Amino acid sequence: MCADTPDHSDRICVGAIAGAFGVQGEVRVKSFCVEPTAIADYGPLFTEDGSRSFKLRLTRPLSGGLGARLSGVTTKEEADALKGVHLYADRSRLPKLPDDEFYYSDLIGLAVRDTGGADLGKVIAVHNHGAGDILEINGPGRKAALLLPFTLATVPSVDLSAGILVADLPEGLD
Repeated sequence: MCADTPDHSDRICVGAIAGAFGVQGEVRVKSFCVEPTAIADYGPLFTEDGSRSFKLRLTRPLSGGLGARLSGVTTKEEADALKGVHLYADRSRLPKLPDDEFYYSDLIGLAVRDTGGADLGKVIAVHNHGAGDILEINGPGRKAALLLPFTLATVPSVDLSAGILVADLPEGLD
């Protein structure tokens, strides 16, 4: 999963290349989309720095991902060289989200305040290891990052236009 986005917030991370598949330049893609095959609808896809773009054509489902062909990639060596590259789509190509859903990139950089208004830091990353989204918060005076479940109970308010989210910290978490 993409923990953050490149400097241009007009792009959203939608997947990553997990490596080569076969000997003719096919790649294994991990899609971060709710509907994994939708990644093919959002192209062209860009590398994080925007220096390369690809048209992506899905070829088959694979264990742990999807088989795909990327424009301009024709050999196993070229596919191998792309392992670990995150793929970004233009925000305008992605579906609009309901008011209570957010792209990870929209959360990164938000100021975090507790329910009393005290500054807790900023969101520096969003993680999901299968059990739900976790916000990683860092700030002044923190020796270690605060990891906060991104649930309605712990984050009752997100105001993107103000750049703030409110956290109701569970007992013992500070």
